[in-house]
Order: sequence, then C-alpha cells, then structure tokens
Amino acid sequence: MSKRLQVLLDDEEMREIQRLANKQRTSVAEWVRRALRAARQQQPHESAETKIQCVRAAVRHAFPTADIEDVLREIESGYIKDQR
Repeated sequence: MSKRLQVLLDDEEMREIQRLANKQRTSVAEWVRRALRAARQQQPHESAETKIQCVRAAVRHAFPTADIEDVLREIESGYIKDQR
C-alpha cells in the first residue's frame, strides 16, 4: 500500500528540484523518492551503543598478530610444503 507525503518547499528550492529531475529525465516525485532512499541508506543501521559494545567485545579477545609480511611468508611456506 502506498502512502502520500506532503512536503512544503519554497519556490527556489522547488525550481532547483524540478531542474534536477528534468536533468535526470524523471518526475519530481521519482526524484524525491530516490533522494529519500539514498538518505535512508546513509543512516547507520545499528545504534552507537551497539557498535561500542561490539568493539568492547572484540578487544577482549587475544589473537596472535605479526607483521603482515611475516604472516604472508608463513602462509606461502605452508602452501609450498603442501604441494611437495
């Protein structure tokens, strides 16, 4: 089911939106729908508190780390041994 949304714009802003819609060869309504979808996609999906909790949980773990070049060398040496 579709819903109607009424938005009041001043004349200058409306002319600019009409110009942009015409440039994209679309209606003002479709241009506005696309703009609203893009704005929604830019919003964070999780709350800041949830993200902080995830980071805190991650830093409680202790994984072995090394220089990336050392890690890659060890991985490659394992591949070479497996091929023999």
